[in-house]
Amino acid sequence: MATKLYVGNLSYNVTEDQLRELFSEVGKVDSVNLITDQHSGQSKGFAFVEMSNEDEAKAAIENLNGKEVDSRTLNVNVARPREERGGSRGGYGRGGGGGGGRQRQQRY
Repeated sequence: MATKLYVGNLSYNVTEDQLRELFSEVGKVDSVNLITDQHSGQSKGFAFVEMSNEDEAKAAIENLNGKEVDSRTLNVNVARPREERGGSRGGYGRGGGGGGGRQRQQRY
């Protein structure tokens, strides 16, 4: 069964092909997904690499976690499942009131 790995602290210059080549040195790579910004296409500095089995994933963690690539020290570990996100709230954070404004002074 394939195991998905999180690869963080990547240089913005690293490509999917470079990651595939690097991880292929320790095992069979099923897929590479370099995460990029939707608007600019610029790398966000992390990726997910899917190794064909758990043993190869462990070998990748042991051999590549802490390895320096393009002047950055890689952070490689088993990817956690994606957390469920709630519905959109308009882009202004969670809950919270809006409006500010000044408070009226109470007269006695």
